[in-house]
Amino acid sequence: QVQLVESGGGLVQAGGSLRLSCAASGRTFSIYGMGWFRQVPGKEREFVAAIKRLGGSTYYPDSVKGRFTISRDNAKNTVYLQMNSLKPEDTAVYYCAARTAITMMTMASSGEYEYWGQGTQVTVSS
Repeated sequence: QVQLVESGGGLVQAGGSLRLSCAASGRTFSIYGMGWFRQVPGKEREFVAAIKRLGGSTYYPDSVKGRFTISRDNAKNTVYLQMNSLKPEDTAVYYCAARTAITMMTMASSGEYEYWGQGTQVTVSS
């Protein structure tokens, strides 16, 4: 089992920045990749970013590319999401997720992640 705990959410004005952290514990050696997703009430969970634990390849959708950066510190078993130039439409609950299955794809599908954190609220005011 892998446990994930997010932190770093909060309220920020449009144009501002936030950094989210996700600390993993348990069988962290089994993790192949980690991702960030976000969700607003009434909508499906949306892919935000992903990173492979080994090699560090990163993936982003067009909606956040150039504004968000995912990174990892394997020694600390922690993944970060640096969010810059935030917009009101970035407001959501942000979830960290981990997957153990190997893939050559972008890891953008939430259904392929086995472990999830509890989520952290990010609110961007206009």
